[in-house]
Amino acid sequence: MTPEQCAELVRQGVSLIIVLVLVLIVPSLLVGLLVSIVQTATQIQEQTLSFLPRLTVTLLTLLFTGPWILRQFDALFHEIFVSIPGVIS
Repeated sequence: MTPEQCAELVRQGVSLIIVLVLVLIVPSLLVGLLVSIVQTATQIQEQTLSFLPRLTVTLLTLLFTGPWILRQFDALFHEIFVSIPGVIS
């Protein structure tokens, strides 16, 4: 395996991790922002009110995107394992 191929695999792995983290974090961020706006508008400054909606959205996002996330990891690992014979020889 050439250094370019190795660098490409690392780039693919890092970009996949970034995408998968964003898929989980962005909905939670948006819900947290929405709850904060509502708290500011109603002048309720209770920190625990924003925790449950963010947790719920994160768990639902993980529930619905979990199979897709696993398929993405599977595709990357399959590509890595298929390239192993080329590295050894």
